[in-house]
Amino acid sequence: MRIFVIAGEASGDKLGGALMAGLSELAPGIEWRGVGGEEMSGQGLDSLFPMEELSVMGLMEVLPKYRHLKRRISETAEAVVALAPDALITIDSPDFCLRVARLAKEKRPDLKVIHYVAPSVWAWRPGRAAKMAQVVDHVLALLPFEPPYMEAAGMSCDFVGHPVVAEPRADQADAATFRETHMIGEDQPLALCLPGSRRGEVKRLGPRFDEALMQLRDREPGLRVVLPTVRGVAPMVREMTARWPVAPIVVENTEDKRAAFAAADIALAASGTVSLELAANRVPMVIAYDANFISWHVISRMLKIDTVTLVNLVSDTRVIPEFLGPECKPRAISAKMLELLEDDDSRSEQFAVMEEVMQRLGEGGEPPGLRAARSVLEFIGRV
Repeated sequence: MRIFVIAGEASGDKLGGALMAGLSELAPGIEWRGVGGEEMSGQGLDSLFPMEELSVMGLMEVLPKYRHLKRRISETAEAVVALAPDALITIDSPDFCLRVARLAKEKRPDLKVIHYVAPSVWAWRPGRAAKMAQVVDHVLALLPFEPPYMEAAGMSCDFVGHPVVAEPRADQADAATFRETHMIGEDQPLALCLPGSRRGEVKRLGPRFDEALMQLRDREPGLRVVLPTVRGVAPMVREMTARWPVAPIVVENTEDKRAAFAAADIALAASGTVSLELAANRVPMVIAYDANFISWHVISRMLKIDTVTLVNLVSDTRVIPEFLGPECKPRAISAKMLELLEDDDSRSEQFAVMEEVMQRLGEGGEPPGLRAARSVLEFIGRV
């Protein structure tokens, strides 16, 4: 069996690696071609070119590389056609992946195209599903409520579980070691500060998150703060937080991050997948987010939902408090965080919802990579 698989960024590479491992377990001897990173290379993929060439975001970043990216799209599509695979699997990165799929399918109309990660049409721009259905036959969805949206647009779709349920987590011994290492007492409240992973988000939200935490510290003098970050913005985060009245503990490596999540009592986080990571680690949270005035005005008019927090959406509740756009004010955020620290009922309500969300996302069941692999094989008729 021949499979062509494409991922364009780190998160997709991680999904791709787990999917390839699952496929190799269920159907050994697959011939792999495509584009991917370290995780997929570890499963036997010799990438056509470095995946990092595709990891660009935003108009100003893409424009200088437009011709090069267009050439890579053409080269990749030609490689798909030449291989004549049993399936083309594209993982997220729709701007690149779906263009490749379209070109390849023009020359091989019978090509089976599977896309991993459904577009969030339930939140905004619902027309994306119909456009995707022009080249995609089958979708692997991360969220349990997504299949009906894809099926309505004309594609088959399986919910295969969210990768967060398979992520390793630190235990209580790791949490205790983390507190001891950073001289945080057992009874001292520990807050996670998570203002995002992109420079623009950190620059915009960091000062407001700091102010909210300072106000919380006025009521909880023993409060300690940990700010997990990623390599790309770590220098900026360290420079920015060095000017904060009380600098947080900045952690960058994966083990320290996991331990910090296990040790935390509460979190203040930007909206995004991080809410699911917090839920997986059973950390009570407050979500806050803002964009510049024009962007927020556009986004708020396009949104089809009344909450942006995935924990709320998956659980069909509104238990996780949000402070978005004009409501992203430090005083209101700190007041809600204080309530969440002191009110056992509020914490218990969040814990109950987190348990439900993790079960709905597949916790305790077959790993998402294996479920995705089974869906692929069933779709292409190999099981």
